[in-house]
Amino acid sequence: MTLPEELAEEIRQEVGSGGFSAYVTRAIERQRELDRLGELVARLEHEHGPVTDDELASAEAERREFERHFTEQGPGAAGGRHRRAS
Repeated sequence: MTLPEELAEEIRQEVGSGGFSAYVTRAIERQRELDRLGELVARLEHEHGPVTDDELASAEAERREFERHFTEQGPGAAGGRHRRAS
């Protein structure tokens, strides 16, 4: 694997030399997750057609409602326990 030295140095400065491998590993894992999600979206759009603007607007409204609900619940609410440790 080749990583541009300038980028590698920026990462080392942020996470320290001991955290470099863990940082790169997490970045690769995250990219793999995004790749798999992209494949799922492509498959679903092939089977069901593209998502419409109305569907996107509805999903965004629902997301905002969830965000408002959990913001009102405050820190330590049930929603926080389902997050993965970073």
